[in-house]
Amino acid sequence: MAVNFLSLLILKTKAKLFYLLIYLKKTMRNKKYILIVGMLFLLFGGYFIADKLLFSGVKPRAVDGNGFQANFFAKKSIKNSPTVILVGGGQWGDYWGQQFAQKGLVGLSLPYIGKEGLPELPEEIELTYFENVLTWLKAQTEVNPNKIVVMGASRNAELALVLASVFPKHIRGVVAYAPSAVSWSNTVLPYNSNEIKASWKYKGIDIPYLPMDKIKGNKTSKIEMEGYWLDGLAKKELLQKAMIRVEKINGPILLFSGTDDKVWPSSVMADLIEKRLAEHAFEHAFLNIKYDNAGHLIANNPEHKERLRAGRVNIDGKEYAYEFGGTEDGDFKAKQEAKIKLMEFIDKL
Repeated sequence: MAVNFLSLLILKTKAKLFYLLIYLKKTMRNKKYILIVGMLFLLFGGYFIADKLLFSGVKPRAVDGNGFQANFFAKKSIKNSPTVILVGGGQWGDYWGQQFAQKGLVGLSLPYIGKEGLPELPEEIELTYFENVLTWLKAQTEVNPNKIVVMGASRNAELALVLASVFPKHIRGVVAYAPSAVSWSNTVLPYNSNEIKASWKYKGIDIPYLPMDKIKGNKTSKIEMEGYWLDGLAKKELLQKAMIRVEKINGPILLFSGTDDKVWPSSVMADLIEKRLAEHAFEHAFLNIKYDNAGHLIANNPEHKERLRAGRVNIDGKEYAYEFGGTEDGDFKAKQEAKIKLMEFIDKL
């Protein structure tokens, strides 16, 4: 609808400029004004012609007012197509939404925090928000309601796995980059509130989680992140209660991780997921793909090399650097190979 409105606006504006040019010719006989208006006409029209020629992708349709916010990527001719929900949205979600749409699929780049009308922080996120999304998606002619999958990276991979386990009638597969095997408390993120809470809830009830104290700073300028999560995974009794019920997922699961992930032990947690699925005789296809020399950023744009090798985090008012893990070449190779595997996975839905 937004695209049609823009097209109409362009046509009306061009028409107004055309008639204005004729009017000036007949009444003003002023070459200066004719030249100015003519130049404006050429610049305005040229911009949209150039935009059409240079942009070869699929422009998203902004979705708002249905109880959620998202960018919907689909070619106009697409009907009844497999659909991927990109949990977390943003530039990451828009990139992958574009990639899927260009291949004749549907992509929905879906934020759930940080925008007007959405929660500010990722804590006690109500999963009915995503239930509304699923209801809306299944009513779209572009979408095959029986081939909706979710995809996320890092904590959004955690959420993607949770969603698929909670809504098995609606979600038929998961792609998780740098995944988690458990639901963590809100306090694993330093900028969240200090009170330990669930990260995810459904109809007011907490999704079982592993409670964690916030990470502590030190006297140096660097922080080692991986050990913090390994300490949490060592809490065996709490771990079992917080494990994501991945066996309830009603479709194939694809996991990607880097064995040198320094942000959190994604390969370790991928193995925990695999172990749980085996214990429950999981019926659907499952792939646990791990890449050596790759770190936490393997979900990012496969066409770009990750030259930034460390991030920054504020802990109790002090800035610390932390490593992403992997190498520039290792991440790049992993991302490119993973994209191929990802598209093969989607093709088999």
